[in-house]
Amino acid sequence: MLSIYQLKPRFQNLLRPLVQRLYDNGTTANQITVLAAVISLLVGGLIALFASHAWLFALIPLWMILRMALNAIDGMLAREFGQQSRLGAYLNELCDVVADSALILPFALLPEVNLLLVLAVVLLALFSEYAGVLGPMVGASRRYDGPMGKSDRAFVLGVLATGIALGWLSAPWINGVLALVAALLVYTLINRVRKGLEEVQNNAPSA
Repeated sequence: MLSIYQLKPRFQNLLRPLVQRLYDNGTTANQITVLAAVISLLVGGLIALFASHAWLFALIPLWMILRMALNAIDGMLAREFGQQSRLGAYLNELCDVVADSALILPFALLPEVNLLLVLAVVLLALFSEYAGVLGPMVGASRRYDGPMGKSDRAFVLGVLATGIALGWLSAPWINGVLALVAALLVYTLINRVRKGLEEVQNNAPSA
């Protein structure tokens, strides 16, 4: 299933010189992980406090791009510079769902936007990531299958927020996009479970 996540290796190659400099300066993967979550909370909180000013939603696509870069950087620091740790694994997963929630919830404060749809997107994003994390528990890898993985959500929500900031999208359009995202998240959840089970079956020794 196609996903923006498949472009990650090319994105990492662009960031590699910066990652080397960060490592040389003593920056750790866990610091980057926590920093991304804290800024996400600040951005989400700022937009929520002043949701009546639609132009503030332009902060979401700008931050989404930087957040994707930080997510790639923390992974590269961990894998390529020997900074992997059990604490880092916890922080990586927990900070991601906290940041996602903080950046999605402000959409609920827009006039006539369906609160239940926003909550559904938040919960389904959490459930789909949980399904991916469960992979190692059944003998599979951590699953990142699409079509609505973390990078895909960042792209769609960034485009949606841009349309809101520019005044191009009315509430019915916003609700329609959120409903589509929710449906794709359900499919993503199912897809990650299915792919995880297939991986276990394919890796099982033949009788």
